[in-house]
Amino acid sequence: MSTLPVFRWHLAPDGYATRRQLRARDLRPGGQGVAAQLERPRRRGRPPQVAFLYRVDLALPVRPMTPGRWRAHDAMMRARRTCPECHRDAGYVIPPTLGSCVTCAYPEEQRAA
Repeated sequence: MSTLPVFRWHLAPDGYATRRQLRARDLRPGGQGVAAQLERPRRRGRPPQVAFLYRVDLALPVRPMTPGRWRAHDAMMRARRTCPECHRDAGYVIPPTLGSCVTCAYPEEQRAA
């Protein structure tokens, strides 16, 4: 078992990137494992924040969105916007903390307005 190289925050050498940094370059890890990690120290004895790094030279281009993927994405977003109580499209993603649209979650406030 080999250990990962650990770099301090902002001190990673060129050739490594986080998933987000790869995505900004239109790349993806492409099945490679984590190559290294960044650690950002924190105060008061809390554990450090960790970010995983991937090698840029092994990254692959992002797969293009096909019409089928767009349909699946649209269906997923439509499901997140549909209120389970009134079955209407709320026009926004329904917060999981409410579990329904604002109108159904707070009906007394809607009548008062």
